[in-house]
Amino acid sequence: MSLNENITEFTSKLSPAADACVGLAILSVVLLSVLGNGLVLVICYRRRKKMVGSELLCVNLALVDFLCCICFYPLSVMSSFHHSWLGGNVTCVYYGFGCFIFGLCGMFTVAAISVTRYLKTCHSLLHTVQSDRASIRMACCATWVVATVWSSLPLFGWGEYVPEPYGLSCTIAWRGYHTSAKDAFYVICTFAIFTLVPILLIVVSQCQILNQVSSFTDSMSARGIHNNLRRTEKRLSMMFFCISLGFVIAWAPYAVVSFLFIFHKEHRYMAPGGFVFPALFAKSSHIYNPLIYFYFNKTFQRELRYLLLSIYSKLGVNQVGVHIGAGHQAPIPIHIQLQERGCVPKRNFSLSQDRTHSKTKSKEKVVNADGSRLVYVCWGSTYTDSNNKPANDCPPVSI
Repeated sequence: MSLNENITEFTSKLSPAADACVGLAILSVVLLSVLGNGLVLVICYRRRKKMVGSELLCVNLALVDFLCCICFYPLSVMSSFHHSWLGGNVTCVYYGFGCFIFGLCGMFTVAAISVTRYLKTCHSLLHTVQSDRASIRMACCATWVVATVWSSLPLFGWGEYVPEPYGLSCTIAWRGYHTSAKDAFYVICTFAIFTLVPILLIVVSQCQILNQVSSFTDSMSARGIHNNLRRTEKRLSMMFFCISLGFVIAWAPYAVVSFLFIFHKEHRYMAPGGFVFPALFAKSSHIYNPLIYFYFNKTFQRELRYLLLSIYSKLGVNQVGVHIGAGHQAPIPIHIQLQERGCVPKRNFSLSQDRTHSKTKSKEKVVNADGSRLVYVCWGSTYTDSNNKPANDCPPVSI
C-alpha cells in the first residue's frame, strides 16, 4: 500500500467543523460514561458483600463501558480534532481490536442478564442458576474469553481491522466479504452468530419476562394482594428491560448500516457522513446504563447519598490555625478539636490528669447554670505564652 493510499485512507472525509463536532460528542460520551459508570463501580465495591448474583453482571457491564471509554475513545477524540486518524495502521488495529472486544463483551453481558432474569422470572425451579454467584462469575469470565478469542482472529488473517468510511474510527472490514473465503466466513459469522443471535435472545427473553410479570401483577391485584416484594420485582424487571432495550436500540442502526455495507463493494449508497450518526448513537449506550441503575434501584440511590455525604463530610472538616508570635519565632499552626467531657471538670487538673480523664466512658454531660455545656480545648501541639513558658493547663470552654 502506497503512502498516498495511506494518507487517503486515514484522512477524515468530513469537514473540519464536522470533525470538531464529532470530537466534542465523543468527549462528552467519555466524560459522562466515566462519571456514571465510575460511581456504579464504587458503589458496588462498597456493598460487594451484599450483592446478589445478577448484580455481578451489571458490574461487568459497567466495567466494560468504563474501560472502553478510558482506553480507546480518547484516541478517536484526538483524531477528530486532528482531522485525520493518528498513528496509522498500528493504532487502527489497536482501536478496532479493543473496541470489538468490548462491544462483543457488552452484548454478551446484556444477553446473559436477559437469560438469567428469564430463568428467575419464568422458571422458578432454575432460580439457583440466577442466585449462584459462582455461576455468574463463570458467565462473566466466559464473555471476556469468547469476545477476546473471536476478536483476535483478524490478527491471524481471518478478517481485518480497517478505518471506518468517514476515517475517524476503525472497525471490522465488513467489505472483506468480497475479498476471500476466510474474510467472508468471519464477517458472516460475526453478524449472524455474535450479533443477531444475542439480540434475538435479548428480545425474546425480555418479552417473556414482561408477559410473566404482567400476568403475576394482574393475579395479585385481582386477589387484593399488595406487597413490597411484588413492587420490587416489578422495578427490577423494568430496570433490566430498559438496559436490554436501550442496548438494542443504540446498536441497531450501526448493525443495519454494517449489514448493508457487507453486500456492497462500494459505499456509494451512503455518504461517508452517514456512517457517523450510527457510530455516535452506538457509543451513547455507555451513558444511560448508570442513569437506569440510579432511577430504578433504590439501593443504588441510598448508597449514592451515603457516598456523597461521606465525601462532603471529608471535604467539610474545619481546621483552626492559631498563629502565636514570640520574638523572632515563626508562627506555629495549632489544630484545635473540641471534645465533650463525660464528667464534672475540676479547675486545678493538670494536663496529664486531664488526658487520662478524657478516656473515661461515662455518659454524663456537664451543663452550666445558663444551659451551656463545658468542653475542654485539646491542643494538637504545645505552645508558649507571652513569657515564653509552656502552658500546661487545658481550660474548659463554655459552648
